[in-house]
Amino acid sequence: MDGSPHRIDRAALKTGRDVRRACRAGEFSGATSGLAPGFAQANLVVLPADLAGDFLRFCQRNPKPCPLLGVSDPGATDLPDLAADLDLRTDLPGYRLWRGGELIAEPEDVREWWRADLVAFAIGCSYTFEAALLAEGMTLRHVAAGSEVPMFATNIDCAPAGKFFGHMVVSMRPFRPAEAIRAVQITSRFPFVHGAPVHIGLPEMIGIKDLARPDYGAPVPVLADELPVFWACGVTPQAVIAAMRPPFAITHQPGRMLVLDLPDHRCAVL
Repeated sequence: MDGSPHRIDRAALKTGRDVRRACRAGEFSGATSGLAPGFAQANLVVLPADLAGDFLRFCQRNPKPCPLLGVSDPGATDLPDLAADLDLRTDLPGYRLWRGGELIAEPEDVREWWRADLVAFAIGCSYTFEAALLAEGMTLRHVAAGSEVPMFATNIDCAPAGKFFGHMVVSMRPFRPAEAIRAVQITSRFPFVHGAPVHIGLPEMIGIKDLARPDYGAPVPVLADELPVFWACGVTPQAVIAAMRPPFAITHQPGRMLVLDLPDHRCAVL
């Protein structure tokens, strides 16, 4: 690997399979926002089987930050209901390895760390509803820049389940007030990928001190006539992993998602 995040033209990545194959070949390791329009994206959490039941209940109790799209069998490296020809060890643009709640590495594949007792969870991602926002003529600055959406730790408590507890992480997109109202209407139709925002404006009320310094992702400007709009984020499990300190876990790198074959309209309700 040469360390470059893009070794293939982003415009060539038109489907989920295109993105996954480029990742597997070592040709792409960048942000996935705006890629493969029309196809859903997912957060990845991989845990030992003895923690999988507790984490499943955590997702059920926290459907806004953790809308569950699929769960693998122990040791399996695929999710056949969500994507064909999928290898969870290689087909994301970037991974994170955790031991005892500490981030220890950010490799481009995790084949050497995969174990027979690992269970993978695919959690809905707000990148999925961005095509609907763009279709309304809204500007998404992180998409235009080809970067990760800004994400922030908050003081919003998640409902605990078994060994899992912690605070919600949110993603932020700035809009003028009329656009913010429309964004609420549009994203409310996508409950399987976080749905409507959890907060609008006044970031200090949810524990965010500086919008220019996100905890994950890349900053974007918020103009004087705009409101920051916050959605629950599938990076929440990473904050939870850091808080509850499991012996081992694998996640995606924030903003570098698993791109599925699932059409984004399948994540919407009419």
